[in-house]
Amino acid sequence: MAPASSVHHHRSTTKAPQKPFKSRHSTKSSLKELSKGKIDGAEKGHRRTPHQQVMSKLDRRNQARQKQQIKHQENAKATSVFSGRHGAPRIVAVVPLCPNGDAVNAVRALDGSLNLQGEVRAGERARTNVDLFKQKIEWILVGRELMHALDACRIADFVMLILSPHQEVDELGETMLRAIEGQGVSTVVTVAQDLDKIDPPKRRPKVLASLKSYVTHFLPDQERVYSLDSVQECTNVIRSICTSTPKGVRWREDRSWMLVEDIAWPTPALVQASDDQTIQAIITGVIRGRGLKADRLVHLGDWGNFQIEKITAAPLPSNRKSRGEQMTVDHPEGGEVLGEPTADQDALDELAPEETTMRDADEVSVSEAVSERKGVLLDDHHYFSDDETHLPAPPKRLPKGTSSNQAAWILDDIPVSDSEDDDGVDDDGDLPMHPPALPQDGLEGLDQATRREPTETATSEAPQSEMFLDPTPEEEAGQLAAFRSRKQNEALDDLEFPDEIELQPNVLARERLVRYRGLKSLRTSAWEMDEDRAHEPAEWRRLLQTADPKAAKNQATREALVGGIEPGTRVHVHLRKVPLRFREQGTRSPLAMVSLLRHEHKRAVVNFSISISSDYPLPISSKEELILQCGPRRLVIHPLFSQPGHTPNNVHKFARYLHPGRTAVATFIAPVTWGSVPTLIFKRRLSDMEGDVDRNALELVGTGTSLAPDHDRVLAKRVILTGHPYKIHKKLVTIRYMFFNVEDINWFKALQLWTKRGRSGYIKESLGTHGYFKATFDAKINPQDSVGVSLYKRVFPRAALAWEGHL
Repeated sequence: MAPASSVHHHRSTTKAPQKPFKSRHSTKSSLKELSKGKIDGAEKGHRRTPHQQVMSKLDRRNQARQKQQIKHQENAKATSVFSGRHGAPRIVAVVPLCPNGDAVNAVRALDGSLNLQGEVRAGERARTNVDLFKQKIEWILVGRELMHALDACRIADFVMLILSPHQEVDELGETMLRAIEGQGVSTVVTVAQDLDKIDPPKRRPKVLASLKSYVTHFLPDQERVYSLDSVQECTNVIRSICTSTPKGVRWREDRSWMLVEDIAWPTPALVQASDDQTIQAIITGVIRGRGLKADRLVHLGDWGNFQIEKITAAPLPSNRKSRGEQMTVDHPEGGEVLGEPTADQDALDELAPEETTMRDADEVSVSEAVSERKGVLLDDHHYFSDDETHLPAPPKRLPKGTSSNQAAWILDDIPVSDSEDDDGVDDDGDLPMHPPALPQDGLEGLDQATRREPTETATSEAPQSEMFLDPTPEEEAGQLAAFRSRKQNEALDDLEFPDEIELQPNVLARERLVRYRGLKSLRTSAWEMDEDRAHEPAEWRRLLQTADPKAAKNQATREALVGGIEPGTRVHVHLRKVPLRFREQGTRSPLAMVSLLRHEHKRAVVNFSISISSDYPLPISSKEELILQCGPRRLVIHPLFSQPGHTPNNVHKFARYLHPGRTAVATFIAPVTWGSVPTLIFKRRLSDMEGDVDRNALELVGTGTSLAPDHDRVLAKRVILTGHPYKIHKKLVTIRYMFFNVEDINWFKALQLWTKRGRSGYIKESLGTHGYFKATFDAKINPQDSVGVSLYKRVFPRAALAWEGHL
């Protein structure tokens, strides 16, 4: 039998082999290891023995154990002030957000869940001893008043918000909630009252879900809303307050502070109060935060800063158990002395001594008299003056083909034929101006593709025989009024025409704008400081100046970490020179004492990043009165707004208005605050339609954060003079309505011109006597475009005043 014939097959040419997996560290196992935090070290690619693998596993377990121990130590340290019979009470602020919220009934319901009874009054403090958890709770019952709620929540370990299932949160309640969130808040607990009155009962879970949805809009970390009608949930609230670690507030925990339990006045009450008379006051409370030092100043509520005379111990009597007897102080004068000030104690002086600001007369450069100047200040020089030493020597005008040896034998005063081309130097000997790049700011946005340097030596593009005739005064006045009728409202014009001003025909621009100067670039041009010496505030040289604010802040914070009386100690703080009028006014509960860091009582040029709420309908103008709350302080300020950000020359454009929804930097003179501290901005509320101001009502208009103080930050107020293209012939344009006389044109001739569409140019010559002039641009401009010139002057911030609890 013949063998079967084998069929020959060719190798397939369309079959492609699979590509190898070349991407490293992209497999599922590798990504899983990266998510666990594993780091591939130098032993990648080397085989490890089973013993080495076991050791690495033990190292990971040891590392996890160390982290657990550190976290446990931090938790124990944070709660150590509450432990023990004489531990500090846990401060709880009870804030009703609805009109029918009742803080008194809420506290009674919580105390009743543990069969505790105590005297609770509206607007006062109440203390509850929870023997089940071996803790004490200090209830601060807050009324429906904004400042009272902020004072209580500023020093509270827990904030309890009371909602109602029957009424919505009104405008005042929402303002309180936004302000509490904006100033920095510790752990928050949300409860609801009168939930059992909802019928049918099956609607109650939906109501609780609705309340939770509302509160999580402002505080997303809220997990649930407790019902005060349930004994079990009231017990859970007490357990949560007594066993959990409060989150705290960063700026508060960096300083030593206390809730004032009692104030004693050793001076007899028969002494008549006067504005300048001072006495000693004794403050009693439990130290919280950092250790309390007698060398540092303390800030007491809205009373101001005071020095500490001494600190004495104030232990609670062990044989007294009732709440009322525990809070009384028998002998504030006696007790063990725990701390006394040393030679390093801070003084109350807010400004540096005057003798430290005196300098030799040679160090202060006297500016050139205004009458002797011939042109505006551009960067660091007054142009068209007799002193031209800042300019390089103009090149010699030589015939074509002249060698360097031949040029040495040609004198400077030999005339050159007019038919020869020059090297780009104008007839007056001025060098070409550096082209800017931004229309308003100088160097950031002009059209670089078509921009070319204009020169006066170029052939004129306009007919030389053209005759210019000045219009009649009546025609010019009518045309000017029609041109300026586009502007209506000052605040709205600031949005559409920022920084633009209008000169009147009978006003000399060089006299009105005598303090203004030109800048080739707002971001990079150096600012000549000597020109502003005559306009500085009287205390400007006596303010605190720091070369490195971040290093100064870190040093002051590190000093507070060590030393002082331990937190959790109940003490008497003896204060010096407290004005006697505070004793007559009485204390407002709650009152807090905060120890200031080093230098925080000194005045400096402070900056705050401020954002106006989009709900506030009106813009806020610079220098308008506002009330600022930052940390323990409240100040009445008149800030200057400027653009945020960092620039190489530390020059920032002044903003006339801060519009809703925008952010700016507010600058004023006030005591220093180290660190990023939350800030609230208030404004007086209008009481009626006539525009009268209610001096007792405040409206929250914005929030912010404190920035580092900067004495060298220049706030440059910009004004823009705009003109209208009257005639356009290629690159040569006749402009009107910018100036109204020949002298002003010659004064500002050195400044760069720009258009809103990115063209740049300079003034060539004046026409007539009514302020018309010719200008040369780098390209042909649009007839609908407007021509402008930018001028700047430095504005100095104003000093802030302390807010004493009333406006």
